[in-house]
Amino acid sequence: MVKPVFRIFDYGKAVEFYIDWLGFKIDWEDRPKDAPVYMQISRGDIVLHLTEHHGDCCPGSKAFVDFTGLKEYHGQLLAKGYKFNRPGIGKAPWEAMCMTVIDPFGNKIELDEIG
Repeated sequence: MVKPVFRIFDYGKAVEFYIDWLGFKIDWEDRPKDAPVYMQISRGDIVLHLTEHHGDCCPGSKAFVDFTGLKEYHGQLLAKGYKFNRPGIGKAPWEAMCMTVIDPFGNKIELDEIG
């Protein structure tokens, strides 16, 4: 299993995007007093690490995710009315249906469904 690490700058915005809108759950957090947070989130088989530590990675990363039920998930996201992101869905040159979401920190997740 690969666990991408995404740089975040604001815990509240990260929770609003990943937990409230995308439907991930927080598996664990490492939050020492007066220090940046490092956390693991997941949604089914998708596992991501989010970090406020400046030395862990650069913002603007991208992860490709194999996803089942993309059209239904796309509809669920649009129905939530998240004002900062209304992703489209389309066909990629490699014959997959795909949708890209961009978090408040410039990181991208491309969800692909083949078949």
